[in-house]
Amino acid sequence: MEFTPPLQQGILLRRYKRFLADVQLSDGSEITLHCPNTGSMRNCLYPGETVWFSTSDNPKRKYAHTWELMTTPDAGLIGIHSGQANTLAEEAINKGIIKELTGYDSLSREVKYGDENSRIDILLQGAQKPACYIEVKSCTLLEDGQGYFPDAVSLRGQKHLRELMHMVSQGHRAVLLFVVQHSDIFSVAPAAHIDPEYAKLLKKAVLAGVEVLAYRCEMSPTEIHLAQACVVRV
Repeated sequence: MEFTPPLQQGILLRRYKRFLADVQLSDGSEITLHCPNTGSMRNCLYPGETVWFSTSDNPKRKYAHTWELMTTPDAGLIGIHSGQANTLAEEAINKGIIKELTGYDSLSREVKYGDENSRIDILLQGAQKPACYIEVKSCTLLEDGQGYFPDAVSLRGQKHLRELMHMVSQGHRAVLLFVVQHSDIFSVAPAAHIDPEYAKLLKKAVLAGVEVLAYRCEMSPTEIHLAQACVVRV
């Protein structure tokens, strides 16, 4: 996915009220960005470091600028826009980058499914193949060299694991796909120290037949895309 028009940059001052962030531009002025991330953003906030943001020409938007990337003190990059994970996953599937998810005839987004009023992120279907239900999660939490999900207690994430297990019990294929939007994460594990129930459910889901995949993003201020598989530790 290319950033069009090109991203602009500023210096992070603060994130607040969850969905807002103030940055300083090169001329010393300050603007407020929309922060498209509902998580805690634990270990993703570095005041004084460079951020990259997009600009919308939609006159109905209260905040025209959207925070896209965060630069780490080690010159790494973090994808802040968690909503982009589904788009990145769809792009990678269509290009055949995710080898485990090739060979299907159609791809649908946001399809209603399950017993708990859910919508699956991606549904793959093909002739003479079980339907493949894919839940996509953005992983950005790095601690002591290990990537973790979630970065806060996630009741929604727990619900999705239950739904995936139910799909397997119905004879379908179910996949949990971690989209790693942090240049320094090379393996993903459940954050049992943050959400122990999620970690327990994930192990149960794997035993029930849910597949867990993780793919890393290659990121720059000009583009971002899924590039390669990384290790999952359940």
